[in-house]
Amino acid sequence: MAGQGPAPKDNRVRRNADSVDTITLAESPTDVPRLRGYARYSAATRAWWDTWANSPQAAVFAPTDWMRLSMLAPLVEQYHEEPKTALLAEIRLNEERLGATVADRQRLRMKIEGPKENKPKLAPVRDIADRRKSLED
Repeated sequence: MAGQGPAPKDNRVRRNADSVDTITLAESPTDVPRLRGYARYSAATRAWWDTWANSPQAAVFAPTDWMRLSMLAPLVEQYHEEPKTALLAEIRLNEERLGATVADRQRLRMKIEGPKENKPKLAPVRDIADRRKSLED
């Protein structure tokens, strides 16, 4: 006898299915707000802002998300002037909420769609002679 109790039911329905859909991000936004005092910031902080402004996840940012980034800019500037662990931790925490890393985007159910390229598919090479012949052509 294998075990006690009733036999398991077949085709159980998952009752805790995800209630949130995945967001597919395809391109960067077109209407990015300007960072106040942009010219006063260092090149490193401006590069940080421009990276966020051109990121695919920025396409779904609400005004509050842009406000959070603008509030972070002075901390990023301060970190570049004098790196401190506490500053980096605060920056990382806030960037995490916006989907900075692959793990963050997975947690937020964000998926970045790669560029659609029409690359020709190569036929599989069967042996080295076929490979040499394909390189000669």
